[in-house]
Formats: sequence, structure tokens, C-alpha cells
Amino acid sequence: MNPTIGIFGERLAAGRAVANLRSVGFSLESISVLPPGNASSIAGRVPTSEAEQPRIGAAMGGVIGGAVGAAGGAELGAAVAATALLSTTGPAIAIGLVGALLLSLGGAAAGSAIETALANGLPKDEVFVYEAALRQRCSIVVVSTSDAEERKTATMTLEASGAQSVDAARDRWWVGLRDIEAFDYRSDALDFRRDEPIYRKGFEAAQSLSARDLPSRDATQYLKQRYPDTYENPAFRRGYDRGRAHYRRLLAARPRRRGDNNG
Repeated sequence: MNPTIGIFGERLAAGRAVANLRSVGFSLESISVLPPGNASSIAGRVPTSEAEQPRIGAAMGGVIGGAVGAAGGAELGAAVAATALLSTTGPAIAIGLVGALLLSLGGAAAGSAIETALANGLPKDEVFVYEAALRQRCSIVVVSTSDAEERKTATMTLEASGAQSVDAARDRWWVGLRDIEAFDYRSDALDFRRDEPIYRKGFEAAQSLSARDLPSRDATQYLKQRYPDTYENPAFRRGYDRGRAHYRRLLAARPRRRGDNNG
């Protein structure tokens, strides 16, 4: 099964999307909600598995199902109360809130399991888009689809519910970075307008799960295999180097979680 994904700027809209998906026949087991604000829990820690996209709904359901069982009565009650305030009826929202609460309390085990589920369910070249969306306080609804017809239905339902597409989220992410990247590029008398597409491709390549933690000595071989037509282009390589620096800044800025080394 493959995931169909919608990004929502408001949690209420995500709740409506869950209700709409249920109304067209999707089971709760096939729907997962990633609540906003958890990007720091997955940035730089998602395993780099090469596995194709499995049933992420089932994977996340199992992860959060265990988290619900581990939560105390007060935590669960707080999550249910918060869900009631959202005026939604989807248990997936409550599940997401419990998961977020456990992570905010330092639930390292739950966080690790969520990271694994994300890596196994989302395309490795797109994970950074979802991380950025979560940092921007968006919610993400993930639907497991078994065939083209289900995927079409899920896509139409998410769009009708107000979902932002992955491409739109990716463009918004780039708009937030573009000015400073253009300034740096032009500081060497280079033509950013001409070179922006290839520069951006290199910058995005550095955000991929496959490239993030590669030592510099291995980067050229990876880029040669993954981008054979562009890896030697100076604009691409500069974008890649700047993208790596950007990712390192994100890692340095993320809050420490319980269980992280103090050194």
C-alpha cells in the first residue's frame, strides 16, 4: 500500500478531512494524523531505510496504539478534552494528540517508533517537506491506499477538505529560503535567476534522507549515482553545499530530547 498525504494549515481542517475520509469509506486503521510541532523529534533521526512505502496507516496505528496504552489517565483525559474542543469526531485526532503529548513529555520510545514509521512510509526525498510543514504548525493527514482508485478517492477528498499539496508545501518551503540563498549566490556576481532551478535541485538533494548524514568524502559518489546529469554542475554543487549547511543549522537549533547525550 502507498500513502496519500494532505497537509493542513489548521488542525480543525485536518479533523474535517478525517471525517470526510470516513464518510467515503476509509477505515480509521487506514488514516493517521501527524500533529504540528513534532519536526524537532524527527529531524536528523529518521532511519535511512530503502524500504518502499508500506501501509503507513497501519504502522502509525500500531505505534500510537502502544502510546495510548502507555499513557496515564491524566494524559489521556487531557488529550480527549483537547479533542472535544476541536469539535471533531475522528479518533485519529485523539490518537495524534496523545502521541504529541507523550513526545512533549519526553517519550523517547514513542518518538523513535514514530520516526521509523515515517521513514518506512514516506518517500525519502519528501520527508524534509513534512518536517518543514510540522515546524510551521501544520497538521499532516496520511491515508493508506491499496490501489489507484483508492488513491484517487483519497486525493480528491483531501483536496476537497482544503489540503495543501506536497508540491505547494515544497514551494512554500523554498520561498522562505529563497531570498537569503539568492543574496549569497549573487554576492559572487553569479546569476541566481538563471541558475535557480539547478541550484534549488542541489539544495533539496542535501535534505534527502539518503544524503543528510553522508560524509563529504561519500557525497560525490552518491550525487553521481542519483543525479548523473547535474552532479558536476557548479550551481548544483553550490546549492548542495548550502543545503547541507542549512540542515546542520536545523540540527543545532532543535530542542534536546530526553535521552539525548549531554555531550
